[in-house]
Amino acid sequence: MKIRVGLGFDVHELKSGTPLHLGGILIPSDLGAVGHSDADVLIHALCDAILGAAGMRDIGHHFSNKDDRWRNADSKIFLREVMAMISSKGWKVENADCTLVLESPKINPHIDQMKAALAPILGISESDISIKATTNEGLGYVGRREGINATSVVLLSSK
Repeated sequence: MKIRVGLGFDVHELKSGTPLHLGGILIPSDLGAVGHSDADVLIHALCDAILGAAGMRDIGHHFSNKDDRWRNADSKIFLREVMAMISSKGWKVENADCTLVLESPKINPHIDQMKAALAPILGISESDISIKATTNEGLGYVGRREGINATSVVLLSSK
């Protein structure tokens, strides 16, 4: 069996009056992420980690923000497509470890729902997904609530 590790990162601006999609669900918040699609930073970082581990470039290469097909798209579509791409190359996800960085809202109440949304797409159990959140201690664009970012690490194995 062959294994590979991938690291993904994504960042989006936050704006009032915009929905906040994280981990495939809608989170109640006074600020939401702005992007070409639904701006789900957690899924975008997860896609980049998976694609990187498989040596298949990045999310922007496959789902360009210049392509109107992806305007306002649900990021779960990207994740499903990424999973089909890696599966066709003989890879499967073993586990995912994700971290969200934002000042608010609190993410802990939503983690189980995010894991439930992501697990069937990734083809792994909820216990194989870790989602954590931290603040930026009031520093920088995250601390000023101007943006949000996420990192993700995944382990792939060959089938």
